[in-house]
Amino acid sequence: MEDLRYPIGDFKMPASYTLADLHSAIDRIAECPKEMRAAVAGLSDEQLDTPYRDGGWTVRQVVHHVPDSHMNAYIRTKLAVAENHPRITAYNQDDWVKFADAHKAPIAPSLALLENLHVRWVQFLRSLSESAFERTLDHPENGTMSVAKVVFLYKWHGAHHTAHITSLRRRKGWK
Repeated sequence: MEDLRYPIGDFKMPASYTLADLHSAIDRIAECPKEMRAAVAGLSDEQLDTPYRDGGWTVRQVVHHVPDSHMNAYIRTKLAVAENHPRITAYNQDDWVKFADAHKAPIAPSLALLENLHVRWVQFLRSLSESAFERTLDHPENGTMSVAKVVFLYKWHGAHHTAHITSLRRRKGWK
């Protein structure tokens, strides 16, 4: 039986990886906006306001959450490269999806934000030296995280939330 919370499985950091693996993960991050846009194409407001699972966020909230989260990740990766093991700020994503800009707003601005954010973020990530991926940050909930871990996590994160939407579409028979 499919776990609706984790339709592609939970995040697993690779035990080992190469620079090529990192670049492949960055390529997947680059594809996230296009995949998210395709996942929501043609959905009505009623469909956008459908939770992807019982007790879960609506499709609309998921769409708004992804750029919120990825903006934080973009800033965190830049801080980790620019500073010496910075302590970053966490945020409560469940609170953020309750704000009107995530709960009721049209999704077009968030899709555009995701696309433009990823242009910048991917350009930044592709410019990094191999050693920059080993730079770290201090996350108040997750402890020490390398830039590489953030890259692999957000490769998964975009696919994870896109799959929330595509699996809902499949279960509901939405074309």
